Amino acid sequence: MPVRNGWMRTTTPWPTSTPFPPAWLVVGDLGPGGQQSRLKVFKGLRVLTESPLPALPAAAATFLIDQHEPRTPALAFASGPCVYVYKNLRPYFKFSLPQLPTNTLEQDLWNQAKEDQIDPLTLKEMLEGIREKADVPLSVQSLRFLQLERSEMEAFVNQHKSKAIRRQTVITTMTTLKKNLADEDAVSCLVLGTENKELLVLDPEAFTILAKMSLPSIPVFLEVSGQFDVEFRLAAACRNGNVYILRRDSKCPKYCIELSAQPVGLVRVNKVLVVGSTQDSLHGFTYKGKKLWTVQMPAAILTMNLLEQSSRGLQAVMAGLANGEVRIYRDKALLDIIRTPDAVTSLCFGRYGREDNTLIITTRGGGLIIKILKRTAVFVEGGGEVGPPPAQATKLSVPRKTRLYVDQTLREREAGTAMHRTFQTDLYLLRLRTARTYVQALESSLNPVSVTAREPLKLHAVVQGLGPTFKLTLHLQNTSTARPVLGLLVCFLYNEALYALPRAFFKVPLLVPGLSYPLETFVESLSDKGISDIIKVLVLREGQSAPLLSAHINMPVSEGLAAA
Repeated sequence: MPVRNGWMRTTTPWPTSTPFPPAWLVVGDLGPGGQQSRLKVFKGLRVLTESPLPALPAAAATFLIDQHEPRTPALAFASGPCVYVYKNLRPYFKFSLPQLPTNTLEQDLWNQAKEDQIDPLTLKEMLEGIREKADVPLSVQSLRFLQLERSEMEAFVNQHKSKAIRRQTVITTMTTLKKNLADEDAVSCLVLGTENKELLVLDPEAFTILAKMSLPSIPVFLEVSGQFDVEFRLAAACRNGNVYILRRDSKCPKYCIELSAQPVGLVRVNKVLVVGSTQDSLHGFTYKGKKLWTVQMPAAILTMNLLEQSSRGLQAVMAGLANGEVRIYRDKALLDIIRTPDAVTSLCFGRYGREDNTLIITTRGGGLIIKILKRTAVFVEGGGEVGPPPAQATKLSVPRKTRLYVDQTLREREAGTAMHRTFQTDLYLLRLRTARTYVQALESSLNPVSVTAREPLKLHAVVQGLGPTFKLTLHLQNTSTARPVLGLLVCFLYNEALYALPRAFFKVPLLVPGLSYPLETFVESLSDKGISDIIKVLVLREGQSAPLLSAHINMPVSEGLAAA
């Protein structure tokens, strides 16, 4: 077993009479369908209290807001643009994010609509123009209006034209940062990550913004170390697949860690940042972005958290997997594997009741599992790869040097300069021929890639097969950032004596921005003389004769008919 005298599973009621201070488990329950979110407080294995939440929670954290006795921590729930603070399990304070500046053109349009100077259709067209060109995004009110049908626009305008335009961001992640002391019971600040690519540090007493930092993307995971008044480091994993490192008094990131996949978790173990990715792997980095190690997981990573055993000075990372396993690693070394009956969705390790080392697991099916680490348990490294792999110590069977090898070595020594010059000459000639061929393809419009300036569309064609039947795949992409495209047709122009297609034209589904849609068809070669021709692809809009996009496909010679 990786753990000697390891985990015990709690199946009996928790002792209620204990000399230790009370420790409760707070769970944010989304409810059926995410419509009835509630705050549940567990004491042992039973629900102590249950109260409704004003909105779906995005993050939760406990922190001390003052030094008054008794030092009872407060509970913070982030939901939408607000942070709800509970003290003694009762509502204590509500903090709302400051409003963002609105678009002046948008405000003028709604003022004109309020005075009945423009109709709803004109308002929609002008708002769409602002959305595509303006630097300041539209408000939620305008975005909802642009999604309505024509029959619903007038009623929406009459209902909302008298309301003031407001633009407010939402909270995506939250954590805590010690203010001036590193003690466990020291006062902490809340650190918020917002949808408008900012990080906010809140004062624990007045709930004012102490610091504001900007990020290149939207943060989803946060890890902090240090104290706000002394020195701190903040790591933020963002939606663009990068991890940014910030320090005190820095308004923008100091270091950047570029990942090859999207992050699914971020945990700080001592001075190492452990990042879980969608490629089912854990990566260890320093705070300067240097990669230390990588461990491959047997299944997708759903959640991550820190395991800290203070009595033995142990810090490790826990990874909950989709196959129901909880794997515990110290660097690359595998310490333990805990198997659960369902996929793990969240992990929490710490003091619960009178036990200092308790692991709480929630599963995808709504289960709650509590495991206690025995006080005599010792983690033993087993199953992990430590140090160089065994294959590195295996000697290679290098063959003996032949006479030909010796002659070639002497020739390279004597004529190395001339050989290098000949190689460079051939390389430059190859690049020149490639450039000329590419220019010729552009001038004759034979390239299967086409981009239009009138519509945000991009077309790429690929021909596969040896013949006489070829597979023609058209990759059509909407390059717009926010506007979908619909009502398009694809038409093929070809020599009917040489080729046959099952459909000369077909409709294109709605194109979502940023996605590439593969449209497949088959082309049958009818000629047995080994000749080929060009097939022209046109992308048109319904009701218009002028094509929006075109591409010329140079069909290959059918090898099947040529062999026959």
